[in-house]
Amino acid sequence: MGPTRLSILGVGLLGGSIGLAVRHLLKDCAVVGYGHRRATLDAALAAGAIHEAKGTAAEAVRGADLVILCTPVGIFRSILEEIAPALAPGAIVTDVGSTKRSVVSTAEQVLPPHVSFVGSHPMAGSEQRGVEFAAADLFRDAVCITTPTERTSDQALAIVEAFWRLLGMQVIQLTPTEHDRRLADVSHLPHAVAAALMTIQEGDSLPLAGKGFRDSTRIAGGDGGLWRDIFIDNRDNLRDSIRRLRGQLDRLETLLEHNDAEAIKLWLDAAASRRRALKAQREK
Repeated sequence: MGPTRLSILGVGLLGGSIGLAVRHLLKDCAVVGYGHRRATLDAALAAGAIHEAKGTAAEAVRGADLVILCTPVGIFRSILEEIAPALAPGAIVTDVGSTKRSVVSTAEQVLPPHVSFVGSHPMAGSEQRGVEFAAADLFRDAVCITTPTERTSDQALAIVEAFWRLLGMQVIQLTPTEHDRRLADVSHLPHAVAAALMTIQEGDSLPLAGKGFRDSTRIAGGDGGLWRDIFIDNRDNLRDSIRRLRGQLDRLETLLEHNDAEAIKLWLDAAASRRRALKAQREK
């Protein structure tokens, strides 16, 4: 059984896609959206992602049994502080943020005791932004990470995980600390590398770029403000990931310096083997 009144705070790509999915799957659930720009709310209404639009976050969460934060993580605290007095007893709050330690800690500090918080990170999306790119099937067959703590209600956790499964996701649990460590490697570092690859290019080289370069740098087209907040919030883990990547590049540079063809091939073959294993795992 899903929510009967869902509040989505931030109706962009992820928030809009949640709204479309819920309206398709839960016909009796009222979906209320909040955004700081009227044009965004109007677009969400026109797309059918929400039933109602509210101009403040506090208005949007009144009477909601499930609230999902879909704004950039950098403004989570201010949003949580605004909605805390307006949340109904028994309401559950979750999020789609790409970092978890600060998000979970802030929510547990700010929200009143009659409200439950469950950290969530649905691993879905694209470099596109805006509700016009939302899709009801965006979450299907993707992974959602939940990050319960000792303070997390078992009932609230079960409800949130059932919600993500309803949207077609596979759910796994990590601690907030483990989440941020692992995501630095598989999400935050790749975005930084894509941005760096774009940054080092000379203008006359880009017209020669083929599909491999476009694939490798696709995510560099994401929103700078959103990714800035993620990088800063997880900066300790991201710096460690950068150091380890630099170590691999330094190793390759040394092999090139010594013209060690066999070692270079072994290095590349090891990476190719891991990539094939990842592909096979995803195709199961």
